[in-house]
Amino acid sequence: MITRMTKYTFLIMTSAYEQFLSRLREAGVVHITIKGEGQAEDETLQKALSRAEQINHILRQGAPDQLLQEKAEVEARLAATQKEAERMRVWGGFSTERIQQLKAAGYTLRYYSCLTKQFEPQWGIAVNEDKTTTYFVSVNEVVDSPLVTEHTLCEKSYDALLLDAQALNALLAAAVTRINVWWQQNEAPLRQELREVEATINWQRVLLSGDSAAQGRLTLLEGFCPTDQTETLNALLEKENCYYVAQEPTEEDNTPIKLRNNWFTKLFEPLTGMYGWPNYNEFDPTPILGPFFLLFFALCIGDAGYGLILLLFGYLTYKNIVKVEMFEGLGPIIMALGVGSTVVGYMMGGFFGIDLYAASWMPEWSKACMFKQLGDETGRIAGYDVMMVLSLVIGVFHICLAMIIKGIVYTRRFGFKQAVSLWGWLLLIIGGIVTGVLAMTHTLSQETTKWVLICIAVVSALAIYVFNTPGRNPLINVGAGLWDTYNMATGIMGDVLSYIRLYALGLAGGMLGMAFNQLGTMVLGDTPSVGSWIGFLLIVTFGHVLNLLMACLGAFVHPLRLTFVEYFKNSGYEGSGAMYSPFKK
Repeated sequence: MITRMTKYTFLIMTSAYEQFLSRLREAGVVHITIKGEGQAEDETLQKALSRAEQINHILRQGAPDQLLQEKAEVEARLAATQKEAERMRVWGGFSTERIQQLKAAGYTLRYYSCLTKQFEPQWGIAVNEDKTTTYFVSVNEVVDSPLVTEHTLCEKSYDALLLDAQALNALLAAAVTRINVWWQQNEAPLRQELREVEATINWQRVLLSGDSAAQGRLTLLEGFCPTDQTETLNALLEKENCYYVAQEPTEEDNTPIKLRNNWFTKLFEPLTGMYGWPNYNEFDPTPILGPFFLLFFALCIGDAGYGLILLLFGYLTYKNIVKVEMFEGLGPIIMALGVGSTVVGYMMGGFFGIDLYAASWMPEWSKACMFKQLGDETGRIAGYDVMMVLSLVIGVFHICLAMIIKGIVYTRRFGFKQAVSLWGWLLLIIGGIVTGVLAMTHTLSQETTKWVLICIAVVSALAIYVFNTPGRNPLINVGAGLWDTYNMATGIMGDVLSYIRLYALGLAGGMLGMAFNQLGTMVLGDTPSVGSWIGFLLIVTFGHVLNLLMACLGAFVHPLRLTFVEYFKNSGYEGSGAMYSPFKK
């Protein structure tokens, strides 16, 4: 839910403006409307922004540029030395001074390599040989053959280069130590300075957001306060030398939003934030997003065993027993997804790739709540897999719910006249579905069904084609209605079919898990041994871990896509709101 806000307009004596802001910051309940005018020219603000950027840059890197540059230079020298040592390794250890003495005495050494099978002894002395190549030295002779490759040796031998690499490793360790020591000594002061700089930035932005009035003698400031905290703010304002007006925000105001949800819904608020926060006059989608995302995720996982693993992983993450940076703070939502996946996975009949519904050792009473019970003896409805039909039914319900929410929100924001066409479509789609279900269950007679459908069609047609935009030429309304019909027919059909992915992902995960079980069983054989048991455990463990990781990726991305595209599009959700951020210390 979105907390109600009250818009405040303050009129303060300019001489007391900064003192008023200090008191307002101490109250910590007002979200100030920040204005961009004058920010680029304010020297104090720009210096603070620059310093905040520098500190954030250092904190992200973990050290100043100078220390990191020193470390990078040592790493580059070490990599070059190791590469050169690897090149010189085939030539073995030699004395550079001795080679220079031979050269001074008139003996010139040349270094070559060729394929071992093509080496000719008269070319020179072989000094090393690997699987395919022979390395040899020629004295005072140039080997002129396309079969050989001439090499230039480093001034240092392989052994000398190894000593250089050891020295550079020591330098690298010293550089890393300096960085670690610097971080231990400076991280806390830097974070404290960043908080102070950010406070300065916040203060300056609010300070510059006041509009000058009465030739500079007065300053006008706008802000928003949660309605349930206005009494506290009003008590403070009565003591200040200022005039203020409190009123309901209008559609044109960029009113910040503050979400107020229960513990379960709050788990899914980060998913709403990934798309964009609701506008003040919109409907908070999180109470709908949360349960449906949980259901979609569980259907995509489709395995109770995987759900138990997620539940355990979420608990260990929540208790900080398992620490993975990317999952920090996500323990509760992982636990919720694990519980949902366990329950729904059991209802789908999956447990680590085992089909519980087909297992002879499962008692019949335990299968009563499984989805396949909804179909015939082959687990089908009208010839289609139960889970496929269920996915489409969920899709129809999800989209209809989105359209109902859109109708309510648009009617509240723009009035019923501007939402006539939308309600016409709602009557046509939902009324048609409900009437069809009642007719199929013989709740309505054939004659009654006919007249109900005729009434729905007439009323919907008038709303969609005649009264869709009040006050406009009826012929234009008819054309607009026909175009809307084309968009709805193609859009709704495509949106509903998108929900088949829930069935496809669950089916793919189950089949892949079953395949790993079969591979493991084949390795185990009819007469298991210690080796076959080890092979079985390795295959099954690796296979199910891989399958779980891929299933979790798909179970996160595709439900999010169904929410962000199919649901948000049909609910008219904009998601361009700004979060409530009170001006406080």
